[in-house]
Amino acid sequence: MMEKVAAVTGSRRGIGLAIATALARKGYRIIISGTAMEQETEEVLESLRKLETEVSYIRCDIKSSSERLHFVHTILDRYGRLDVFVNNAGTAPRKRMDLLKTTEENYDFVMDTNLKGTFFMCQAVANEMIELKKKELINYTPRIINIASISSYTSSTNRGEYCISKAGISMVTSLFADRLAEYGIPVFEIRPGIILTDMTAGVKSKYETLIADGITPIKRFGLPQDVADCVLAIESGNLDFATGQVLNADGGFHIRRL
Repeated sequence: MMEKVAAVTGSRRGIGLAIATALARKGYRIIISGTAMEQETEEVLESLRKLETEVSYIRCDIKSSSERLHFVHTILDRYGRLDVFVNNAGTAPRKRMDLLKTTEENYDFVMDTNLKGTFFMCQAVANEMIELKKKELINYTPRIINIASISSYTSSTNRGEYCISKAGISMVTSLFADRLAEYGIPVFEIRPGIILTDMTAGVKSKYETLIADGITPIKRFGLPQDVADCVLAIESGNLDFATGQVLNADGGFHIRRL
């Protein structure tokens, strides 16, 4: 049986690396990606190779059309298939700014990566998956997974750009789930909550207080592995009929409570 292939953008650390590691343990050949040069990723690659699977790194800034296409075409040239694609790459604002004072530059920086990049990466991957389905590859059941955030529906007025970008990803997921259903390609969204990563390190003490005060029913930080576990649930195929579904990896934050 031909080995399956999984690609995860923004996967040199944090949530993306946890997802890549989880899929590697399942026996996938793994492509990790980021904006760093390849020589800066050797330590990460070596840690994944210890899981006895084939791992490679393809540099890709998802803001760039040419880099997106190079990323997808390199995978297909190298492996001839792409079974699981995880759209994880994203960025926070360069500077948190009040909604009434933020700038167009701040807005464009976030939106170009988080929303525009995710949309067109989905488009590029989807078109190739459709063509691969026509080839009737062995055991080929492709899936697309977009990583959004509780910020898809939660107001943070000092980083409005980020919230808008993640809300947009939710619609991207719905649109592609709808469009690709006829091809048997399910699309899902995972919304991480307060996850202990580099992105939250600067406000860790704030979140510790909020968690202790009960902002989430489960009173702990989420871990990257919690998000990776949702990816594994999707990868299993057990959720395929639920295409377009959102998995909330948030400790129950999404529950409306009195």
